[in-house]
Amino acid sequence: MATLTSLIMRVELTKAGASFADIARRVAEAGGDIIAIDTIRSSKETTTRDITVNVNESTSNEIVEAVKQLNGVKLINVSDSTFLAHLGGKIEVSPKQPIKTREDLSKVYTPGVARVCMAIHEKPSSAYSLTIKRNTVAVISDGTAVLGLGDIGPEAAMPVMEGKAMLFKQLAGVDAFPICLDTKDTEDIIRTIKNLAPTFGGINLEDISSPRCFEIETRLKEELDIPVFHDDQHGTAVVLLAGLLNALKIVDKTITDVRIVVTGIGAAGASIVRMLIAAGASDIVAVDREGALVRSAEYANPIWAEVARRTNPRQSAGKLSDVIPGADVFIGVSGKGVLKVDDVKAMNADPIVFAMANPDPEIDPELAEPYVRVLATGRSDYPNQINNVLCFPGIFRGALDCRASSINEEMKLAASQAIASVVTDDELNEQYIIPNIFNDRVVPSVRDAVVRAAIRTGVARRIPREFRQESGE
Repeated sequence: MATLTSLIMRVELTKAGASFADIARRVAEAGGDIIAIDTIRSSKETTTRDITVNVNESTSNEIVEAVKQLNGVKLINVSDSTFLAHLGGKIEVSPKQPIKTREDLSKVYTPGVARVCMAIHEKPSSAYSLTIKRNTVAVISDGTAVLGLGDIGPEAAMPVMEGKAMLFKQLAGVDAFPICLDTKDTEDIIRTIKNLAPTFGGINLEDISSPRCFEIETRLKEELDIPVFHDDQHGTAVVLLAGLLNALKIVDKTITDVRIVVTGIGAAGASIVRMLIAAGASDIVAVDREGALVRSAEYANPIWAEVARRTNPRQSAGKLSDVIPGADVFIGVSGKGVLKVDDVKAMNADPIVFAMANPDPEIDPELAEPYVRVLATGRSDYPNQINNVLCFPGIFRGALDCRASSINEEMKLAASQAIASVVTDDELNEQYIIPNIFNDRVVPSVRDAVVRAAIRTGVARRIPREFRQESGE
C-alpha cells in the first residue's frame, strides 16, 4: 500500500562511464518508471540530465542508491515532487484591494482606519462585518498526534496545518490560518487559544493527542462564543455516519436495529459512538485495549467510562473476537490487523466493515472483500474512502455564514445526512457509498444543512438571506 511520488534526479554522465541505458535499467530493477528526460547541458566530456521517475515512496532511496553506484555517473541533486510542492510553504496572505495612492493608504491604514477601530470599539459585533473575522478560521495544533506520525512537534506539524488551510479556501472559500503551539500544557493551550479568539470566526483543533484533546475542546466550547471543532474527533464521525447511512440502505437495514462493534475508543472512536447514538443506534459494543467496555468496570480514562455507560446493553465482555459474532457493522479506528478474517466470517449476513486505521487498516481489504457486503477504509486507493475533507469545509462554511456560537450535535448530524444525500439512489452501490471529496455538491449541501440546524437549535446569530423566509423572518 505504498504511496506513489515522483523523483527528479539531476545526473552528470561522463562519456566514458555508464550510459543512460545503464541508468534506465537500474531504475527499472529498483521498481521505478522513467517518465521524462531533459538535457540540461552537454559537452564533449559530460552530459547533464534531469531524469523524472515515478516511484513508490518506500523504494525511492533504493533507486537513488542504485544510480549512485554506477561508474561515471555523478548524482548532483535529487528533488521529490512532494517536497517541491512545499517549498516556501503552501499558502500566502494577499490584499483584497491594491494600495497605489496616498488616498488608498489613508483609507486602509492611518488616518482613516481609526474611525473603523472606534466603530468596532463602540459595537464589538461589527468586527464580523468590518474585519476578516467573519470568514476566518484558526487551524490550531500542538503537534502531538500528527497523522500516523505521533508527537513530532509544532514545526513538523505545520505542513499538515497549511494543507488544511488550502482545503478550507479551495473547497469552501474560508480563509484559514495555521497556528502551531510550542506547548503541551492543557491550560497553556486553552489560554493561548482564548487570547487569539478575537481574530477568528471559528477554531479548528487539529492533531492534539488524547485524552487532552477532550478537555481542551470542552473548555473552549464553554468559554468561547465562536465554534470550536476538533476535526479528528467529529470530522471522522460525521463522514463515517454518512457512509454508514448509505451502506445500510444497500443491505436494507436501519441504524436503529443493527448491532455495531467499534474498536479504538480514542478521540475519533468516542465521537463516533456519540454520533451513532445521536443517529438512533442503540446496540453498540465499544472495544479497546482492555477489551469490551462494560458499565460494571472502573476505568481511569473518563472517556472510556462515559462510553461504557452509554453502550453495550448486553454487557458483553471479552476481546474483539468474543463480541463480534452476530454483529452487523464493524467500525475500526484502532490499528493494523486488529480484525481477522474469522471475525468477519462470524458477523451477521451482509456485514459492513469500516476499517479506517491509517496507513494500514484493521484488516487488509483484499482479505476482507470476499466476505463483506460493503467495505470502507481511510485510504484513497480503495473505494469508499472515509475522509474528513468531506466535512470540515462545509460545516465551517455553514457555521460562519450564520455566525453560529457553537457546532452542536444537531449540526453534525445534519452534516452527515447532507453528505449521504449527495450520493443519489441511482449512484448508490457497494463501491460508492460516499461522495468524492471533489464533488462540488458536497460543500453547498453541508453548508445549507448546517445553517438550518443552527437556526433550528438557536445557535445562529445571523440568518442568511436565503433562509429568512423559511425561518419566519
